[in-house]
Amino acid sequence: MAESTDPDASGRSRHLVLVGLMGAGKTTIGRRVAALLDRPFVDADDELAERSGRSVREWFEEDGEPIFRKAEAELLHTLLDAAEPVVVATGGGVVIAEENRRRLTADDVTVVWLHGEPAFLASRTKPKEHRPLLADDPRETLQRLFAEREHWYREVADIVIDVQPAFLTESKPKDRLAEEVVAGIVHRRDRTSS
Repeated sequence: MAESTDPDASGRSRHLVLVGLMGAGKTTIGRRVAALLDRPFVDADDELAERSGRSVREWFEEDGEPIFRKAEAELLHTLLDAAEPVVVATGGGVVIAEENRRRLTADDVTVVWLHGEPAFLASRTKPKEHRPLLADDPRETLQRLFAEREHWYREVADIVIDVQPAFLTESKPKDRLAEEVVAGIVHRRDRTSS
C-alpha cells in the first residue's frame, strides 16, 4: 500500500507532519497513518523527552519556553533532514517559530492540520507532562492558543482535516481520521500530477 499512496506527484516520498492544537489526536492518528503508509512514526514531544531525559513540562519549568522552542526546532530539522520519510506528530506550538514554518513548507514535506474547534478539543484534553501550557481552564487556554496560531497552521497546511465530525459520529474515529489523512495525500498527489 505504501508504494501506491506514499509518493508525491514527482514520485518522491515525502515526510508527513501532523500539526494542530492539543486534543486533536496527532499522536494516535499519526501512529495509524504511519502503519497505513508503512513508515516509521515519531511523536516529537516524546522524542525530545527521550533524547534529553526531560519532559516538555520540565523543559518549560527549568529553562523556559524560548529554550524549549529552540530544542523543538532543532529536533524538527533533524527528523525532516533524515533520508527515510517519516510520519511526525508535532507539539501544538511547533508553528510558532518562523524557521519551523519554513521547514514545514519545504518541497519534501506534506503537512496535515488536524483542525478542531477549541471548545471541542477542550472536552478531549487533560493536563499531561507534554502539555505545560494547558492551564486550569482548558477551553480558555485552547481558545487563546487557537487565536494566536490559526494563521500559522493555515500557512503550513497542505491538507486540513476537521476532526470533530469523526469523533462525534464514528465508532472508531481515529481509524477513520487516519484513513482521511491518507486519502488526502492521495487526492493532493493526484491533483498536482494532473
